[in-house]
Parts: sequence; C-alpha cells; structure tokens
Amino acid sequence: MDSIKHVTPWTSELKKVLKSNGCKPTFYINSCDTNRFFEDLQCLRKEEVLCDIKLETDDGAIVCAHKVVLVSACPYFRAMFTSSAGGDKYVVNISDIDSNILQLLIDFIYTGKIMVTEQNVMGILQAAIILQLDYVKGVCVEFLQKQLNTSNCLGIKEFADFYNCVDLLSSSEEYIKMHFLKFVEVDEFLSLSFEEVINLISRDDINVPFEEKIFECVINWVKHELDFRYDNLPKLMEHVRLSLAPEEYISKNVVDEPLIKNNPKCEDFVNEALDFHFIVKKYRDITMPQTIRNSPRQTGLKFLLAMKDSSGMGKCYTSWYDPATKLLHKTKKMNMECELCGLALIKDHLVFALGYNYFYSRSIEMLDLSLQSLQWKPTANMLVDRNRYGVGVLDDRIYAVGGDIIGDSQLNSAEVFDVSVQKWQLISSHMSTGRINPGVGVLNNLLYAVGGYKYPFSLKSVECYDPSLDTWTLVAQMSTSRRAPGIGVLDGIMYAIGGDCQDDTSSVGLKSVEAYTPIDKVWSTIPDMHLCRVAPKVVTFKGLLYVIGGFDGSTNLDSVEIYNPNKKTWTMEPFPTSVNGIYGSLTLLGRLDTKNNIYTLKS
Repeated sequence: MDSIKHVTPWTSELKKVLKSNGCKPTFYINSCDTNRFFEDLQCLRKEEVLCDIKLETDDGAIVCAHKVVLVSACPYFRAMFTSSAGGDKYVVNISDIDSNILQLLIDFIYTGKIMVTEQNVMGILQAAIILQLDYVKGVCVEFLQKQLNTSNCLGIKEFADFYNCVDLLSSSEEYIKMHFLKFVEVDEFLSLSFEEVINLISRDDINVPFEEKIFECVINWVKHELDFRYDNLPKLMEHVRLSLAPEEYISKNVVDEPLIKNNPKCEDFVNEALDFHFIVKKYRDITMPQTIRNSPRQTGLKFLLAMKDSSGMGKCYTSWYDPATKLLHKTKKMNMECELCGLALIKDHLVFALGYNYFYSRSIEMLDLSLQSLQWKPTANMLVDRNRYGVGVLDDRIYAVGGDIIGDSQLNSAEVFDVSVQKWQLISSHMSTGRINPGVGVLNNLLYAVGGYKYPFSLKSVECYDPSLDTWTLVAQMSTSRRAPGIGVLDGIMYAIGGDCQDDTSSVGLKSVEAYTPIDKVWSTIPDMHLCRVAPKVVTFKGLLYVIGGFDGSTNLDSVEIYNPNKKTWTMEPFPTSVNGIYGSLTLLGRLDTKNNIYTLKS
C-alpha cells in the first residue's frame, strides 16, 4: 500500500502532461500472439488435447477437432452443433467428402492456409460448397478459371452448373464463346447434346469471324452420329446465319453437301441465303427484312480506322480493328494525300473519307463495302476549302462543320452532303462563332458542335443544329475549354473527351471528360482518362466507349482507353501495332474476310 501511495502523485501528474500534449487513443494488435494462438490450437488438435468432436468419413477415417473452433469458422458446423440434435454428439459422420479433402479443410479452418492442385481442386471445391467455406470456394474457382482450355472447359462448365457455381459457370461459358473455333475441333464438342449445340450456335456473342465455320461444325456434329442426329439438322440449320457466308462458298460447299441436298427444309435455307446475296448485289439501296439468319453476330462488329502511313509520304490507309480479338488488319490505301478529318458511314456500306491539307482541302473519297473488291474512289468535293473541321452524320447526310480557310479567319459555316444526289449544299444559318477543330456529335436527331478553337483561345461553348428548323442554337457550355475533343454518344448521353486547352502562348493536353445529358441540359464531369489525349477517335461498342489514339502534345498514342459507364471506370489496352496517327474511326456491322478482302454488310 505504501508503494502505491508513493506512485499515485506521479501517476496523476503524468496524466496531466499527456492530456496537455493532446495524446490520442491508439489501437494496437498483437498479430504475433494471434498467429501463435492458432498455431497452439492446431497443435492441441494434432495431439487430440481437449478435442470434443470426431469427424468420421465414409471410409472410416477420423479427424479430431474442437467444436468451438469449427462453429466459429464454418456455417455448416455452426448449424450442426448449435442444434439440439447435434450439440451433444462426440462422433459425427461426414458423408460425400473424401477423408484427405476433409483433413485439408479442417487444417484450413485452424491455419487459414490450403494448397490447391490440379489433382485436388475439384474435390476441395465440392467439399467447400457443402461446408459453405466461401473463401476456399473462391480460390478454387480462381484456380480453375486460370486452367481453362478447350479440352476441359466443357467438363468444368458441367461441374459448375451441377453445383450452381455461378462465377465458374460464367467463366467457362465465356471461354467457350471466345475460343469457339478451337472448341469445335475437340471431341468434347461432338459429345454435346442437341440442346447444347442449339444453345451455343444460336448465341449472338460467340466469337466466330466467318459464319461458314458454324455451318461446318453443325455438319460435323450431325455426321458423328448420323442415324440419331440427322432429323435434327433442319432445326440446327435454322440457327446458321447462312446469308452472312460468301455466295461463292454457299454455291461450292453448301449446295452440294449431301445432307443438305436430300433435305427440303435445309434447301429452303440455302435458297434464302442465295436470294439475299442476289438482292443485295442488284439493289444496293434496298432495305432487306432483317431475320436471325442475316443479322451479323456481335463479334462480327469491327472498327474501321483511318491511319497515317508511317512512310511519311502523306498517304493514308484503312485498317480493321476487332475489339474482341484485339487484332488489326491493314486494307487499301487512299488516293488523296491528306490528313484525315474524319470518316462517315452512310447506308451501312458507304464510307466517306473527308480529308484536308493545304492543297486538297475539298477532297472526298468513298469506299463501297458491299463490292467484292475494296477500292477508294473520289467523289463530289466540298464547296469550301475547309481545314481542321468537324464531321458528323445525321439522317444519312454528312455534315462538315467549321474549320478555317488558309490565310483567312475561322469559319462559322457548315455544309451538308446528300448521298442520294451526290451534292454538297451550304447550310444557310451560321454558328455564333468560328470554330477550328470542333468536336461533332449527333444526339436525338440534333447535330452538336462542341468546343473548338477561335484565335487566340480554345472554346467552352457548344452549339446545336436542328435540320428541321435549319437553325443553330447555343446550349450549356462545358466547364473546360476544349480544342479537338473526341465525341462519343452512348445511351442518350454525349461525352466530350480530352482535347487541349489552348491560348496564344501555350497548350495543355487534357485527360478530363465531360458528359452532356439533354434532359437536364447540363454538362457533368466523369472520371479522368489515364492519359491526356488530343483529337482522339471515339467508338461505342457493347455499351462501352472506346477512345482510340490521339496525341499527348508531343507524340501519337498507340493505346486504347475503354470507359464503362455503369462502373464509371477507365481501363487501358495497348494498340496492336505502333501507329503514326489515327485520324478517323467507325463502328461497322458485318465482317471482313481478311483472305479475300470481302465485307459482308448489314442488311
């Protein structure tokens, strides 16, 4: 007691000092003792000290444990041991779980560690689902997702389906879709049921660049057990989009196929496809009735990019970019020597390249994607020598907006090209200001001129053109001045992406993005891109915004950024080849036969 009384004054004084210093409460964790606690529990279990439960498997093996540990870590055992029926038991039978697997899982409960191998992963996953060990289930799913290949994806899919393992089922189905061409070559494909084949080939999102591959896999599957499967052939052919296969292939390979020739219903599908090709070739402007058998699959969607030739000779060429496979295929060069302002797609198969430079600023070239041989050809020139202008398409008409004339001021005029008469016409009304390098977007049948540059500053203002009234109207301005922004429209929202903020002395590249909602008539900010991008090209695809290329003020960028509006996140992918510049981009429905350079157009 004397010693306590002797210390008390010092203790009181120390409290005052700590309080005057503003000392805050601090929380400490002794992780060493925590780890040692679980190690000691595991040792007690191994030595069967204080164990109050024995788990017996069907093969007679016994695994000892402590109820309180199992109850605290495992919902399955919590339900078992806290019930009146199981609380007093000393020996419990655990059926449907291998003794070695059970030992691994009990070790995991005590240590938090488990070794997953190719040999034990299925057994561990099955047992983890039964015992409701979500962490173990998750690591097994992750392990199997990394092991997916064409020979095991079907087995993994069936396992996941049986045990209602949603993430693994989704991953295996996605693998089969993306590797369809390789999957149909393995024996597992031939073992599929009729219903499974229908479910696979009827999907819109399987990765198959050539529809004839679907036809071939159907024939192979039927021939594998011909006597039992032949009657299913018409129902299978109903899901083959034969109209998308080249006419020559149909004539040589489908018409003469014995299984088809001897089946009247299948012959009807062949004739339908041949009629489709005949009508498309003879009447290019006709709109064909759309059916499942002439609708391109989603993986047939490709971007058509206009790119600068790295030779430095001023030539441009077009390339196809497949976002599913991330492959780039180079096609025809253009005739004109220019830097492209943009590409415009009319009637699903006519692509117009609008270029500018100091000598050929009115030049326009056209590419007809429905022809057997792709070739750029000159078409009607613009009326005004525009440089650095914006391009938009509204109601199958091409608009050239703003720009400048060499040696003259910035242009506040625009002109429109009517493809049906092959003529340009000046729009009678003018924008409120001249705009060099404006972004151009189309939303709700209105044309928007976004930002741009008027000496000496880049612009925040935005104007809207209504073709039914032939008038330009100022709308809400952006929060940031933007010269040469990329413009994308997705789900009724217009995005102004990147560009640069410029005055008479400096230019600052932008990674910021703004979104315009016409209902609210306001611009709002969304998360920044990873990189500053001036004059990027923007494409919408499967509910995502693809922002391609651009330059950062000093170099051209060979990367793609993808915005997911649902997650509000950007991801970045490398471009498949280093480029000297991307000057225009489109999303096209159809597919390009890279061997024969044949484009199959949307109906």
